[in-house]
Amino acid sequence: MKIFNSAAKLAAMVALILAHQGLAMAQMPAQQPEAKSFKLGEFDIVALHDAQFVKPNDGKTFGIDHSPAEVAEILKAAAAPTEIITLSVDALLVKSKKHVILIDTGVGGALQESLAKAGVKPAEVDEILITHSHPDHIGGLVKNGKLAFLNATIRMSDVEWDFAKSNTGVADIVEVIADHVKPFKAGAQVAPGITSVALKGHTPGHVGYQIKSGKERLFDIGDTVHSSIISLVKPDWAVSFDGDKSEAEANRAKTLAMLAKDHELIFAPHFPFPGIGHIEKDGDHFKWAPSDKPK
Repeated sequence: MKIFNSAAKLAAMVALILAHQGLAMAQMPAQQPEAKSFKLGEFDIVALHDAQFVKPNDGKTFGIDHSPAEVAEILKAAAAPTEIITLSVDALLVKSKKHVILIDTGVGGALQESLAKAGVKPAEVDEILITHSHPDHIGGLVKNGKLAFLNATIRMSDVEWDFAKSNTGVADIVEVIADHVKPFKAGAQVAPGITSVALKGHTPGHVGYQIKSGKERLFDIGDTVHSSIISLVKPDWAVSFDGDKSEAEANRAKTLAMLAKDHELIFAPHFPFPGIGHIEKDGDHFKWAPSDKPK
């Protein structure tokens, strides 16, 4: 994948990213920067919008062992369009008195502009935590062929870093960031108040991040789930993005059940922006309850 030197060629880069993700027929509408903030104990949290993908309901992404008609029934019940599936691509900013931490970087769409709306300059980010190395989570690490965040240490699990280095689809990104990556063992505390959590199945070293300040918690669940509708109504349906589909399905079911029981506040980077809310039990499945915290 090439890193292009002009914003005008961003669409071409994204096309390559989409192809890598099995999204060759997806569309990327014009990206609009957005930033929504709230307090979590002593942390300032900001959800940042980067991009949005629109995927046809063709049986190649969600419900790949089921028909588009079955997927359409689920979308229709949620009063959503039945011919397309829309996924947001978002990142999370965690600001403390000592650190400015960015969790994931999107494809490099509107992220920089969203940061500006949050009053943060790229040079102020000192830690970047990566859930996993798919291009829609690490693409924004590089801008014009160079590091986009010059003063940041980039952190991902050691298993995921090994996976990234073996993945030719992200070789150009890996080359740029290699000297700035500091891997960790899944389960380790990676920053004050932030602990990594292994969430298996999506990629070999996929993790989420548990953020705690005082009695308040927020769990960035990465790509445990993708669609705020289909992934919750049918968590046992295979998703083409998942590397190990059976393991991902098991993790998805387990994690959603835990989140519904604990009523824990979460961030889901592919749910409708700002992706902050709760998972609730709804009969034999689950539903999304957006939070009114972010403003």
